[in-house]
Amino acid sequence: MNKDKILEINKALGNATRLDILKWLKDPASNFPPHSELGHFDFGVCGQYIKDKSGLSQPTISHYLAIMNKAGLLTPTRHGKWTYFKRNEQTIQEYIKQITDSL
Repeated sequence: MNKDKILEINKALGNATRLDILKWLKDPASNFPPHSELGHFDFGVCGQYIKDKSGLSQPTISHYLAIMNKAGLLTPTRHGKWTYFKRNEQTIQEYIKQITDSL
């Protein structure tokens, strides 16, 4: 992971709501209602549920999710008109390792 990627992730994490989203997605079953349409969280959490939990507007949450996706922190999966998001654990672990090794 290069310095530019680390800085991009730092920028994505530089917001309390985006940090909350990563925390919520770590344990979606405890933080979101069950998906009535899928019955599981295998593909992540519907963006609508993330918006509802955050209390922020749809455009704001869409912007936040786009920033996090661009930084590689999320993996989106599209089903019909809905997009589901889950954490990209590989990128998160690489980031933690790089930060830990750099300090």
